[in-house]
Amino acid sequence: MNLTDPLGDMLTRIRNAQMRKRPSVRTPGSKLRTRVLDVLKSEGYIRGYTVTTHENGRSEIDIELKYFDGAPVIKEIKRVSKPGRRVYSSVQTLPRVRDGLGIAILSTSKGVMSEHKARDENVGGEVLCQVF
Repeated sequence: MNLTDPLGDMLTRIRNAQMRKRPSVRTPGSKLRTRVLDVLKSEGYIRGYTVTTHENGRSEIDIELKYFDGAPVIKEIKRVSKPGRRVYSSVQTLPRVRDGLGIAILSTSKGVMSEHKARDENVGGEVLCQVF
């Protein structure tokens, strides 16, 4: 299946699985997806993930979702920069999600990172998604 927005597909799978209270969700693997999941794991939004490589060369990611008192930890997750409209931000104009309670995930020249770390590194980039 050919996807035009693989990251948006992964975020939608996470959103749908949490609505159904699933403990985990599977998605096709890619480097960008694993980098975004690294940020979500380090910020405490997911429990973790495992990458499985099949014999035909394709990989699959199994994401363990995180819940607190029966409610999903991720209240809202949305794609900001889309294939039809890319959104870039400099260091001075980095977004603050819910006055610092959430995070924005950016793709920078120094890798994929949260907007907090991008401020510390003094680097801007493409705003991939926002998580609250």
